[in-house]
Order: sequence, then structure tokens, then C-alpha cells
Amino acid sequence: MPDDARRSLSPTDAVLSDPRLAAATDRLGRKLVKAVVVGVQKRARAGEIPPSEVTERAVAALPATASGLRPVINATGVLLHTNLGRAPLSAAACEALLAASGTTDVELNLVTGVRSRRGGSVIEALLQQVPDAEAAQVVNNGAAALVLAATALAKGRDIVVSRGEMVEIGDGFRLPDLLVCTGARLREVGTTNRTALADYASAVGPETGFILKIHPSNFRITGFTRAVDVADLSGLGVPVVADIGSGLLAPEAALPDEPDATSWLRAGASLVTASGDKLLGGPQCGLLLGRADLVRRLARHPLARALRVDKLTLAALEATLRGPATPVHTALHTDRGRLRERAERLAAELRRHGLDSRAVDSEAVIGGGGAPGVTLPSAAVSLPAHCAGPLRRAVPAVMGRVESGRCLLDLRAVPEAADPALAAAVRQACPVPPGGPDQRGR
Repeated sequence: MPDDARRSLSPTDAVLSDPRLAAATDRLGRKLVKAVVVGVQKRARAGEIPPSEVTERAVAALPATASGLRPVINATGVLLHTNLGRAPLSAAACEALLAASGTTDVELNLVTGVRSRRGGSVIEALLQQVPDAEAAQVVNNGAAALVLAATALAKGRDIVVSRGEMVEIGDGFRLPDLLVCTGARLREVGTTNRTALADYASAVGPETGFILKIHPSNFRITGFTRAVDVADLSGLGVPVVADIGSGLLAPEAALPDEPDATSWLRAGASLVTASGDKLLGGPQCGLLLGRADLVRRLARHPLARALRVDKLTLAALEATLRGPATPVHTALHTDRGRLRERAERLAAELRRHGLDSRAVDSEAVIGGGGAPGVTLPSAAVSLPAHCAGPLRRAVPAVMGRVESGRCLLDLRAVPEAADPALAAAVRQACPVPPGGPDQRGR
């Protein structure tokens, strides 16, 4: 960088005095805004940008919030994408989060002025959704629900479980390891593909804490198979803890083979565990529903304190349970014809800007460890494959998938209200150079 250009570079404090950056300092904090300015100044000193553009570039580079998390439009065709935070919250849940972000009556009865049960209204909402449960408890995730059950009900005792249900739940974590670390002993029965009622019956004895029934929600075994229903297991004289995984509280017509809490409790499960941030469409949490005596033992166990959820989770979960349809529910039930109309409209708009875009049929999946093997008819905007990388760096970021040499933006998990932002992100990330080959939409 020439000395005269370097001398023309405004001091950091002078740049920070710009009204837009001063306002951002109040919102984001001085350290963060200053770091952005210093970063842009380094680019100017390296000769990457003119010194006269430092202020404008710094304003443009400011993040939307003080958090490192960035909003992402999920155009992968995976409704519950674990790497993207699984279920997006409903507007009602977001409003509840904001209301609970200050001081709130999370453990206070405002009428009497004395301490009250933490999250009591959430438990009421859960029991209204699942009347077959006598009681309920909320912990910080689905794995924690199983760990609490194993610790409180089977420490030093046996958990009887089929070998075909010893699952790995993601990121290398395996349920057998989680359960053993509680001090329980695993009593494996049957084989990978076939387990009979007699296998369980022969393993049940005085040292049995409970029988564990795990829905294999992230894989399928087909062919020469056999499994035992909850109804049959409930007749063996010991509690049955049933993990449904994906979090359906009641039967879902769109997913007839996916188990739900209501059905398994009616079948005789003593306790059902589930995740709240999957098909339920709420925040990350673990749900335990079932017999009052068992839930009471879990709630009074010392580990329950370490696994309890905060006021924000309680607020978002209750709003999810009491509020309107969640984004996950809407995405699951959106008509393919409507998705195709949106794809055609978006593709046409992008072609008008010279982009090689077209609407195509697609297939979406549930994801998040739910409904393995189930596909949902969908529609997508097809772009050149080289758009995938720039789209991930766009504002907002867009996550699609590359398939058969094309970048597909599947609309099944994209709210219709986000279509303008999606189109704008594509135009920003994939500009067509003057005279470029894409200008005729080819």
C-alpha cells in the first residue's frame, strides 16, 4: 500500500464515530464493532480495498446480533437438520422466549407471593396434550431423559434391552454407553434382527430395574426380523420405559409408522421418553411422561437438578404446546403442488436476473433421527452446482444440497414467507457477469 494511501486511512476512533457504527456500538458492544472496523482497515492496508471504502465496508460487515450464530435458510430438504438446530421455533415460541428473557415468575406464585413449582404451567400443557400420562417431567434433552430414568430406577440393577435396539444416536454417542455410565447393568436379549417375548421373560428377575424399549428412529432393519410390542412387554411384571425418540405426542397421519407417546402409554408403557426439538417442533429438551410414582422418583432425584431446563426452554416449550401449528407441522403437511408453484415462481424470477435456474421435483426427508426411510414429495429450485458454496456464505446463509451436478434448493422446509429472502440471497451469492453465459437463462 503506498504511503500516501496509508496516510489517508482514517484512525479507528474516527471511523467508529460514524453515526451508523456508533448506533451499532450501543446494540452490539464496542469490542465487537471495533473488531469489525480493525478487520476492514487491515484489508485496506493490504491494498484489497480503497481506504475511502473502510467505513461503508465496516457498516456492511456488521453482524445482525452479538452472537456468532448465523441465521440459515434450510433448503436441504431435511426437515429436522441436526446441524442446523433441528426444529425451527414457531412465532408463538419466539415471542414467549422474548417475554421470558427478563425476570419472570418461573418459580413464584404472584398471587400468594411464595415459591411455586418450577414450570408448573408447562407440565399442565404436556398433560393436556397427553391425557394418558399421569405425570410429566422436562429435562435438557432426550438423552438426559434416559439417563435420569436409568439412574433413578436402575442404578445397580439390570436394564433389559433388545440387541437390535442398542443404537448410536449421533456424533459417536451410543445409548449403551450412556446407560452404563449411570451405574445400571445392561442385560441384552435376542439378536440384532430378531427378539422374542420369551427372550425378555427369561431375563426379567429380582434385579431388573426396568425393560427398555427403544424405537430405532434413525435406521431400519428389514427382512427376517422380529420385535416385541410394548403391550406384550407390559405384562412381564416390571416397569417398561419406552423411548419414542422423535417426539410425537399423538398419532400423526402423515407418519403412520412413527410411534407416539399417547399410543405407547395406552399400550402399557410405564414411562415414555422423547425429544422436544424434533417432530414436536419445540426447543431442545427431553420429555418424560407416565406413571406418577415413577415421575416423582425422577423429579426428586439429585440428578434432576443438574438436568433441569431454564426459563427460556420452559417458555418456548409451553408456547409450542399451546400455540398454533409449528413450522415443522406446516412443512410436513404442505401440498407438493404448492411447493411446485413456489419453485416455478422463484426460478422464473431468478431467470429474469440472468441465472440458470429451473423448478424441479424433489424428495425431502424428516431427518433428526425420525421416520427413517420415509420420503416426502417436494419441489426445488435447481441452480448450477458452483452456487452451493457462495450461498452458504450469503446473508442470510442458504444451505441446499448438490445432487446430479446441480445445487438444489428444496422448499419443503423453507417457510413461504422466506421466499423473497431466498431469492435475494441467490442473486447476491450467484451474480451473473455482464455478457455471462447465464444471461439467457440457460
